[in-house]
Amino acid sequence: MLGCGQMGSGIAQVAAVAGFDVLARDVNADQLARGKKAIEASLGRFVEKAKLAPESRDAALGRLRFTTSIEDLASSDLVIEAVTEDLELKNRMWTALDLVCKPETIFASNTSSLPIISMATVTARPDRFLGLHFFNPVPMMPLVEVVRSVVTSQETIEAGTAFVRQLGKEPIAAPDSAGFIVNRLLIPYLLDAARAVERGVASIRDVDLGMTLGCGHPMGPLTLLDFVGLDTAVKVGEILYEEFREVRYAPPPLLKRMVIAGWLGKKSGRGFYDWTTTPPTPVEP
Repeated sequence: MLGCGQMGSGIAQVAAVAGFDVLARDVNADQLARGKKAIEASLGRFVEKAKLAPESRDAALGRLRFTTSIEDLASSDLVIEAVTEDLELKNRMWTALDLVCKPETIFASNTSSLPIISMATVTARPDRFLGLHFFNPVPMMPLVEVVRSVVTSQETIEAGTAFVRQLGKEPIAAPDSAGFIVNRLLIPYLLDAARAVERGVASIRDVDLGMTLGCGHPMGPLTLLDFVGLDTAVKVGEILYEEFREVRYAPPPLLKRMVIAGWLGKKSGRGFYDWTTTPPTPVEP
């Protein structure tokens, strides 16, 4: 596992619970400690809710190891990357991994929007490179997009799909175009919700209530934006706009200014809602 943040630690957790030995790598011990703590807390909640036996939790924790050395991933059969959504950064990681991992190792990126082919071609194994896009929170969300580039082999797709099923999740085949399936549909919806607030169409509360009570969605779009991270939504929107040049993918000015202000959503304590209060309260612009 390359990256032990919110997504990386979640993927590591579900793999360990499914019986895989997992080595999680991140840049420093502090990040690894945060990832390990998050996994322990998440598994603890599953035990409290009787969704996981204590002995299964302990066994999963026993299958997890942590490192700051990329060389320690050399013997891995599958490396899943979940670092920041930055192509240059990801490709530096892949170039380094390609030199240390055995030739038969499969590489998979958890990118939510970047082209798989743009990463695969910096390695000497583009046919053994695919996308495995998990959804947040990973332990709870049952879907994984399995993304095939123009050079990914059928054997690699079959191996990736089988791995997803071994995790107890449902794979869907996605094209190697920006946003794949889910984000290509979801991001315009979220950006339109932000535009509605920006243009005074409705309040934050009313936008979210409209979609939860009126459409039966489990969570309003502005609440969901706060969970996704406003910075992440802006970044993915910009990538989609660069790919398709369609206005509906362009992040609205309000959203970009909130990111500049450091209002990133739940992870920063403030976005469309103030998450320091219970319950969270809308922050009307």
